[in-house]
Amino acid sequence: MKAVLLMAYGTPRTLGDVEAYYTHIRGGRKPTKEEVDGLIERYNAIGGTSPLMEITERARAALQEKIREGGSDTKVFSAMKHSPPFISEVVSSVSKEADELLAVALAPHYSGMSVGSYIKAVEDANAAAPRKMRLEFVRSWHTNPLFIKAWAGRVRRAEAGLPPGYALIFSAHSLPERILESGDPYKAQLLETSRLIAQELGKSEWTFSFQSAGHTSEPWMGPDILEHLEELYGRGKRAFLVAQVGFVSDHLEVLYDLDFEAKSWADKRGVTFRRCESLNDSEELVRCLYSLAADRGFA
Repeated sequence: MKAVLLMAYGTPRTLGDVEAYYTHIRGGRKPTKEEVDGLIERYNAIGGTSPLMEITERARAALQEKIREGGSDTKVFSAMKHSPPFISEVVSSVSKEADELLAVALAPHYSGMSVGSYIKAVEDANAAAPRKMRLEFVRSWHTNPLFIKAWAGRVRRAEAGLPPGYALIFSAHSLPERILESGDPYKAQLLETSRLIAQELGKSEWTFSFQSAGHTSEPWMGPDILEHLEELYGRGKRAFLVAQVGFVSDHLEVLYDLDFEAKSWADKRGVTFRRCESLNDSEELVRCLYSLAADRGFA
């Protein structure tokens, strides 16, 4: 049997799970009470929990249905990197019935720190399984034509009613600058995605910024989106549209950093701020994921 595994970052199911979740992200090092309280405060600002788990499950179910409709008996599973169901547990379970596994991180742009860690988790789990599977990975899908068209469509819908000359900003999760020293392709892939979407839209003016940088002493890639918004505001821009192409689903980094923090920045200045609808479990995303599986013989 063949199987497809969709992998996402993870999220605490309840506020009571925040400390365990944060500890897992930190590799087993417990966060301080202030750090836990700060993260809980962010979750409270978006309503208490993130919808990531539910969105991922709906995407999994929709992909499974599309694969079945195509006549394949490939099974689709989902797993999280930092919360249950953990990648290690799901891979171990899947290995009892599957001979081949295609693993797809719901992160279109490759970095050794992000997608690379998903791949390692799958490889380690498979190595520890009594019955090992043949593994295949989608390392990046940032230029997939269906992905590009989906984002172009979202920009078109979101820009309706915005004044001519509004600022189009593509964004993604920041990572430490040190990854660039080793030739990590993350930033280059993000800029390539942005260029292809702008080309699809026929737009020559756009900018790029990062968001959600970690609270560590080392430098993270920028410009940070709030600083970038302020810079554009200083140059006379009064309407802003963010296309968060580095993220697939609505979750804390989208709902807090954009819908809450960036929107608050805009409200204080009396300017217009919008962000595009995320791909989530949309038909466009499912078609894209199906193409990734089909191209590799898993659908």
